[in-house]
Amino acid sequence: MRVPTTDNGDRIYAIGDVHGRYDLLCRIFEKIEAHSATLPPNRNTNIILLGDLIDRGPQSAQVLEFLFNLQKRNKNFTVLLGNHEELMIRAISGEPGMLRAWIKLGGGPTLRSFGIEPPEGEYDLPAFTKQVAKAIPPEYVSWLKSLPLSARSGDYFFCHAGVRPRLSLARQSRNDLLWIREEFLESEVDHGAVIVHGHSVATDVQLRNNRIGIDTGAYRTDVLTALFLEGEQCEILSTGQPAGT
Repeated sequence: MRVPTTDNGDRIYAIGDVHGRYDLLCRIFEKIEAHSATLPPNRNTNIILLGDLIDRGPQSAQVLEFLFNLQKRNKNFTVLLGNHEELMIRAISGEPGMLRAWIKLGGGPTLRSFGIEPPEGEYDLPAFTKQVAKAIPPEYVSWLKSLPLSARSGDYFFCHAGVRPRLSLARQSRNDLLWIREEFLESEVDHGAVIVHGHSVATDVQLRNNRIGIDTGAYRTDVLTALFLEGEQCEILSTGQPAGT
């Protein structure tokens, strides 16, 4: 079997789901910097965040501020949209049912990081939605709306959740790229590229022939994982020690 490779000259660090852990994000960047310093100089070093920057962890506002400003300064820095960002965007837009769904799926800590206490019991939904929209900087929301759903380098395809098996990468739906689980995770078919993804938490890095899952549940395990790829090289960096690595 041929070993997958990046595009010629690409050095990539893909980072799994941050989920509001700004402390771990800073630590993984330090590890990436130290790792990169041991390698020959490379003009095309790319850092890719696989989405789910926010929710569940306590520092979502700091994560967004840091990444928003970093991307403005660095053209070799890519942030992909995750399903939790999509939930927040839809909640702020006032889409029916989305605010409650977002809070239920982990949006409460994000609201607290922006100085808003999530409501309990019955509440004035339109008024609270306006309060949320006012508290979260509109430039962050516009930036999140503009984020891509995927990236590609050679034999690697990067997205948040995964892909629909037996459907070409060019025809993947937004919903699957952000939300798919079992159909993708249980599939052993060739997807046309090795899919590097987050979204589905595992106790160890999932190294499969057709996919590499790097969501190690940072918000609850203190382990934020990054995947280093360059040519045929493949290494795992983390803020802790995922099981099985």
